[in-house]
Amino acid sequence: MLLDGSPTAVTIFHPIENRYQVVPQEVLRDRNVRNINEAVETVSGVLDAGDGGIFRIFRGFSTTATSQLRNGYRIGDSYSLIPDEPTVAIEQVEVLKGPSSVLFGALEPGGVINTITKKPLREPYYRLGFEAGNRGFYQPSIDLSGPLTADRNALYRFIAAYNGSDGYFEGGGKNNTLIAPSMTLNLGDQTSLDLYYEYSKYAGDLYGGLFTAALSDGSLLPRGVNVWGNPDLTYDDRQSHKYGFELKHNFNDNLQLRSAFSVNNFSVPEQRFAVPIEIVDDRFVEFLFLDRTGSNDVYFGQIDLVGKFNTGSISHQLLVGFDYERAFEKGESFTSQTPLPPLNLLNPNYNVARPTDLIRDGKTEWLTQSYGVYLQDQIAFTDNLKLLLGGRYDWASDAYENLINDTDEPEQNDGAFSPRIGLVYQPSDIVSLYASYSRSFLQTTAFNPRQAFKPTRGTQYEVGIKTDFLDRRLSATLAAYHLTKTNVTTTDPVNPTFSIQTGEQRSQGIELDVTGEILPGWKAIASYAYTDAEITKDNTFTVGNRRNNVPYNQASLWTTYEIQQGNLQGLGFGLGLFYVGERQGDLDNSFTLDDYLRTDAALYYRRDEFRAAINIRNLFDTDYASFSDSRTYVQRGAPFTITGSVNWEF
Repeated sequence: MLLDGSPTAVTIFHPIENRYQVVPQEVLRDRNVRNINEAVETVSGVLDAGDGGIFRIFRGFSTTATSQLRNGYRIGDSYSLIPDEPTVAIEQVEVLKGPSSVLFGALEPGGVINTITKKPLREPYYRLGFEAGNRGFYQPSIDLSGPLTADRNALYRFIAAYNGSDGYFEGGGKNNTLIAPSMTLNLGDQTSLDLYYEYSKYAGDLYGGLFTAALSDGSLLPRGVNVWGNPDLTYDDRQSHKYGFELKHNFNDNLQLRSAFSVNNFSVPEQRFAVPIEIVDDRFVEFLFLDRTGSNDVYFGQIDLVGKFNTGSISHQLLVGFDYERAFEKGESFTSQTPLPPLNLLNPNYNVARPTDLIRDGKTEWLTQSYGVYLQDQIAFTDNLKLLLGGRYDWASDAYENLINDTDEPEQNDGAFSPRIGLVYQPSDIVSLYASYSRSFLQTTAFNPRQAFKPTRGTQYEVGIKTDFLDRRLSATLAAYHLTKTNVTTTDPVNPTFSIQTGEQRSQGIELDVTGEILPGWKAIASYAYTDAEITKDNTFTVGNRRNNVPYNQASLWTTYEIQQGNLQGLGFGLGLFYVGERQGDLDNSFTLDDYLRTDAALYYRRDEFRAAINIRNLFDTDYASFSDSRTYVQRGAPFTITGSVNWEF
């Protein structure tokens, strides 16, 4: 949807100010990524925010699952995704940086990820794959596609995968299941209907067991200490059923109608964990035990019209559309009346029985609904001067109810206008200069019975240059931006259990992305980001504090070389370097996460329909923290990981 030529591309959606990047299938395959966060590690200004690839940071701002789309459509909030979901059904990943509410509605201001799924093919295609690695990892997968009828007006695709692995601590482990059938029906020369269903399930310890804690000097607990207690206390079961359709009709070459409807039925039949709440004397970890269940049903519908026309010598690509989203979330939570025994870090004892004296302390229902209308016009004054004008208005409602504690939030009904302006000038056919202005909004969820909150707003100004060099073998984009998030909720100084809306946070920086083929067989993707993100207004944290998990400097390089001829033709090598600078561990800036350099490597061989590979992540077993919210909530980077894979296509 964001890139011309992608399976769901529509030219009008292409952001002419060039603030996007695409991670193609070749890179996903060569790096053998296991979740979305791993997929976007080569993109400047994007950082892993943990929880099994669910959360991430764009341009200094944490995002929720509302910032992840599937084929251009919303799939719900952070309570709607599966950790470490297999990526075998993904064709490519698209990243659009900065506020994107003008097309996609309520979003965090940092950016949005769009995963493009693999579509049915016109020619028969069959792939069998198997992967195995350390810590007991294994994953068989299949991918079958082709025509269902002789006239090829009905096409199918069936993708399935299952994986399992041991945990990072004794007794832990996890597994994922993915089943994804889809069908394309060509209802005429001008009309097509895509149908899909996707079942996904995660079961195991919480996000793979990489959570740890930081001591008073900022150092992490030893790798051998499981801060989340024994596996009997920690278990996570999540399931989702995604299904829907997309209907396209071309009235002629200049007018297209598109309609789509999607559903995500997400449930958590069982989830329990011992949450570390405090470290006493750098020795004892105190816990709170939680047991909860829940569900979230998300419905999304969209219809839009894309038209091309001229007014004199000026050409237009006009988009007008309407969408609707409804999400109904339910949950119950239980806590133990008896505290869990503290964990002695010097002599940890994980033989702790699961509490049985649970009481229900939460039963909630949360209904959110939104309607949006949007209009965008891409205007070409000349071949080298283009202007993008867009605007969207949203109506959103939010009703939250705690059926036990009677702490209902006031029902909120908000409206917001999100504009977007982009200008591109091409002084030559290999250089593009651009400038843009855009805004976003996101409803605020915080507690204060005396008032309803305004949506948070994101405002971004950006300029940049995109150019090709080495006879167009390499492309580079250099961008500078200033991004502000306002209406941030802070603690009420009169009543700390309430929130007020006075906060503001700002991020500004420079990003560089270079990609292409340097010489035949030698390809590279390089990125660098300088990010200055800080608190500019707040009642709780000191103004000037840096946003946690956001380094000043971040850089990456992924490069591959494949022998082009001779007896070793098809043999390839890959090397990845990923650097993340020193970061603050919390908004109070009370401790620091060290910088790190992680090295990845790959060795692969492909010939005709056969491909085999060995992928290594964290080659030198670097011990580092990838994300932190507090001293008791730190996520560690995975240790040395090796995976061997074989694939047959026929």
